[in-house]
Amino acid sequence: MTLDLAKGLATYLSEAWGEEVTVGNLSSSTAGARRHNVLFDAEGGGTVHHLVATIVPFGETIINSIDAEAGIRHLAEAAGVAVPHVHLAREDGELVGGPFMISEFVPGETVPRRVLRLVAEHDIGELVATQLGESLARLHALDPASVEIPLRQLETQADDPMDAALQSMRATVDELPQPRPALELGLRWLERNRPTTPFRRTIVHSDVRNGNLIIGDDGLRAVLDWEGALASGDPMQDLAWPSLRMWRFRNDTAEIGGFAGRAPYVAGYESAGGTFDEARFEWWKVEGTLRWAVGLAGQTMAFLDGRVPSIVMAASGRRVSELEWDLLMLIRPR
Repeated sequence: MTLDLAKGLATYLSEAWGEEVTVGNLSSSTAGARRHNVLFDAEGGGTVHHLVATIVPFGETIINSIDAEAGIRHLAEAAGVAVPHVHLAREDGELVGGPFMISEFVPGETVPRRVLRLVAEHDIGELVATQLGESLARLHALDPASVEIPLRQLETQADDPMDAALQSMRATVDELPQPRPALELGLRWLERNRPTTPFRRTIVHSDVRNGNLIIGDDGLRAVLDWEGALASGDPMQDLAWPSLRMWRFRNDTAEIGGFAGRAPYVAGYESAGGTFDEARFEWWKVEGTLRWAVGLAGQTMAFLDGRVPSIVMAASGRRVSELEWDLLMLIRPR
């Protein structure tokens, strides 16, 4: 059956808003590797809304349900995190091809190299870093115990976030088809340099970085891609992730996303109520580098064994050695 996407979106919005809605000006966005993002206009009650539909094709792996992802975005927005407002989320998306949510369209740049050019042109790198730190502090201020949303949990039997990460990394490194001495060394460093357990757990976005942000000439406009949010974890995992060299896109001297150093980022986090722990930050920076190397190796394995016949997945393997170098530079004796 050929889907009439405009008709399907109009039907769902009409039901949700209790009035007749017409949909037009559909265009696909290049953002998102696994999910289908469609920009469109919806007119109802004499008002035109500029919206984005995020559709997960039936059969595609979903980390958090659409309802859970929309729910945490609602809570984050109420807490003052920069996030596009969600108008509608439904698991039963037969009329559009899969579970979906409809969000407010937020103008700005998302492509990393374009983001860096925009930031340089308007000299707003430190502003963006400060705003990002503030947004993460507001997210981490939410009490996980009071959030009744079925977000994903830690994927191992360990209750401590760092122990869980170590268990997961050991299992995935052991599954690689050939020995990777640099990854083994990184894993041993993590085991031997494990810092103290975080004094409190928070909701963790898990993928805040350059590429999942909407940036305008006034700074940070939205944090995107909440599909992997964790119900409870170490807030330093979130804070460290955008500092990986992989997310600097050749602007290596600017630790945070290629657009600023660490100082304004941490200052923004602390000014909004967050507590920064340098030892845990550095540990999660190493862990994230190792985790991404293993993740890219896994994507290539999925291509090689025929599970995912995608050239993009195949090409992921070319960056594993680069991440191994990053890992060695992070753990080398000072």
